[in-house]
Amino acid sequence: MKTHVLTVAVLVLTALAGCGGPDTASQAPQNLESPQTGAPAAGEATLGVALLTRTHPFYQDLEAAMRAEAEAQGFELLVSTGEFDVARQKDQIADFIVRKVDAIIVCPADSTSIGTSVHAANVAGIPVFTADIKCLAEGVDVKCHVATDNLEGGRLAARALREAIGGSGQVAIIDNPEVESVLMRTQGFREALAGTPEVEIVAVLPGGGVKDKAFKAAEDILQAHADLDGIFGINDDSALGALAAVEKANREGSVKIVGFDAVPEARQAIKAGKIHADVIQKPDEIGRKTIEVIAKYMAGEEIPDEILIPCALFTKESPEE
Repeated sequence: MKTHVLTVAVLVLTALAGCGGPDTASQAPQNLESPQTGAPAAGEATLGVALLTRTHPFYQDLEAAMRAEAEAQGFELLVSTGEFDVARQKDQIADFIVRKVDAIIVCPADSTSIGTSVHAANVAGIPVFTADIKCLAEGVDVKCHVATDNLEGGRLAARALREAIGGSGQVAIIDNPEVESVLMRTQGFREALAGTPEVEIVAVLPGGGVKDKAFKAAEDILQAHADLDGIFGINDDSALGALAAVEKANREGSVKIVGFDAVPEARQAIKAGKIHADVIQKPDEIGRKTIEVIAKYMAGEEIPDEILIPCALFTKESPEE
């Protein structure tokens, strides 16, 4: 970018205000790492990465794959994490813009409200890519989205839960509707059950994608539905929180659980017969392909608007990887 830092900062503030978003650009960025060791060589690109979290194994694997592929491509990464806080994530993206990074990768904490920050990057002329979670804001330019095929993953989860409960019964969803990937999972889940009227979705409660909130949501569901047969947790923290609530209520065995991610803790619970199944994601492939598509874009190659990574099902019979 040839524009002076002061000019870019003014553009950021103007863009955020014009979109009706909060004025976060003037706040100090949080949890932004220093650049990796060594100054970038001539011709290298610097990429700003705004992760959703580092507390989840999925994002740990995704970040590791991004770093490995970035090193192979000769890119430098500046990595931040919003820890589910979209205001914090907006501050971090504003800082990337002021630093004049060559591209920004976002895993949005909120798929709609992150649009003001994406628009600010658009105004500054910085290409934006999303990984794992799509930006749903209208009127913004995202060059490519790389993610799990969450719609099909939701269908896999529904089929697994339907099988676990014997083809009929009452089920519930522990949701997190602010996130696009979750919206696709629950859409796929509902679609797969639409042709099975014997399976009824009797409750949908938000769990925030974290164990403690999912535990409370599952407790409420179990208290309200004495005949509940199954729970779909939209990620493994949701599934594990539901498991804790089921165990506390002494309803192990009668309430089947299906999760999403297949992290090590969930796999152990599946092997122990405590969770029925999990949808497997491939965060390493998402991370690698995100960096690859940026390299192609910077080389002037044509790139797709979206890259979806197939998923699979992990059960008690699945071999350990």
